[in-house]
Amino acid sequence: MIRKFLPLLFIPVALVSCKQDFLERTPVVGATEANFYQSPEDALSATIACYNTLQQEVTNIQGSSGLKPHFRWYFGDVISDDTDKGGSGDGDDPQLYDYERFQGNSSGQMLLVEWQVAYRGIAYCNLALQKLPEIEMDEDVRDAYLGEAKFIRAYWYFNLVTTFGGVPLVTQPLASSEYQQPRATDVEIWNLIKDDLTDAIETLPLRSEYSLNELGRATRGSAQALMAKTNAYLGEWESCYQVSADLVGEGEYTLDPDFGNVFTEQGENGSGSIWEIQYMNASGGNWGQQLEGTFSNVFQRARGQFNGYGFNLPTQDLVDEFEDGDPRLSFSIFQEGDIMGDRGEFTQESTGMPHLYYSRKYFNNAADEAPFGDPNPNGHTNDRVMRYSEVLLFHAEACLNTGRASEGADALEMVRRRARGGVTYNPMDPQAVLPYIGAGDITVEDIWHERRVELALEGHRFFDLVRQGRAAEVMQNHLDEHFPNGGYSFTAGVNELFPIPSNEITLSGGLITQNPGY
Repeated sequence: MIRKFLPLLFIPVALVSCKQDFLERTPVVGATEANFYQSPEDALSATIACYNTLQQEVTNIQGSSGLKPHFRWYFGDVISDDTDKGGSGDGDDPQLYDYERFQGNSSGQMLLVEWQVAYRGIAYCNLALQKLPEIEMDEDVRDAYLGEAKFIRAYWYFNLVTTFGGVPLVTQPLASSEYQQPRATDVEIWNLIKDDLTDAIETLPLRSEYSLNELGRATRGSAQALMAKTNAYLGEWESCYQVSADLVGEGEYTLDPDFGNVFTEQGENGSGSIWEIQYMNASGGNWGQQLEGTFSNVFQRARGQFNGYGFNLPTQDLVDEFEDGDPRLSFSIFQEGDIMGDRGEFTQESTGMPHLYYSRKYFNNAADEAPFGDPNPNGHTNDRVMRYSEVLLFHAEACLNTGRASEGADALEMVRRRARGGVTYNPMDPQAVLPYIGAGDITVEDIWHERRVELALEGHRFFDLVRQGRAAEVMQNHLDEHFPNGGYSFTAGVNELFPIPSNEITLSGGLITQNPGY
């Protein structure tokens, strides 16, 4: 296979004397500021280091022994109505089980690792943003590097603000006397995200301007896509329309004609991929030192003969959301009787568990496992963070909210036509699937439905529900159905956000306050 971009470089983030107490107190890797940040090569290394933390899915927690897994799909899927936790039972990652029922509190490590990993990533970016302007080098290249750092910082802050609300706003390396920081408001965090992305859009190269061995680096399209998403979350629909229209109009991305190809190895970094976190199976990573492999493959693969851990189990409600004949169902979800690649036929007996469905998007064949070392921390499947189809659906939603229904229907139809296999819907054909939805009929619910099935199991659902103002109703129905004797509830105005980790409140000296209701 082609070696993917983003080796975890020797970058001297010991230079990360900027690591705050509530982020991480110890340096990550060697070297000193005295012998680094001198050359264009140093500038490139510092930029690549900004990507380091993105790949880390099992991470040591500051102040605690051992490692803790954390995935985008934990919060986006498991804590939604799309999937159940799974695993070997309720006691397998009990903290995730608590949050799945909205019973979690602020003391667990599950949220702490999310917080600390994000701020580690932000620290890398802040260091690059401070030091790169001091290096003598080509100005345009340096500006592009700064754009990458700002994009990644915006990405981390986007994750933080949608998970916790307002968080400490750290935009430069801090002295030890500055470690304790108060919460900023969510508005201040959103404003930083938009400022960073505005700069990134101006300075980042187009996808077509990168070479093949640079796949995975942030592009202008990456920043535009995250800006469109930011605008949508804030209800800034005209801005969302403008930035998504720019991205679509530039012609850098097209939908892969075959939806079934998107989540194959051949489909990685494809024509419809805007930004993926890169993974490979030959890095030699292990549970104590993750290098360049993903854990999502083994975590989501079925148990029993399939040698997985069986997490992130699709619900019947998600399966039922797919329209009759929608080909995306079989490419997204395994059902009983399906052949799971070269690992065999899926039956309850073969898994040893009573579950009816498993995720397919992160399934890997036995033949694709690491050629050496432990295969579990060396999955090769890239994390498709932003896809062109998602931008088209944001564009459709923006159109509908700005009086451009016809254009919105066209964007929606692009996604549905690809799902049909590229054919136009023919109502006279009894085999036709996914009816055409025209400008006179399109509703925002049509677009939300399309998001759910197109992007199923990609970590979006819970945050979509919160953004759409439907989380309380949908999740309460889900709790009542899945835990009928539990008496669990989703509290509106509370459970849209998660509690601030109590450890971080303590480290801040009380400057960080807890979210209401926790």
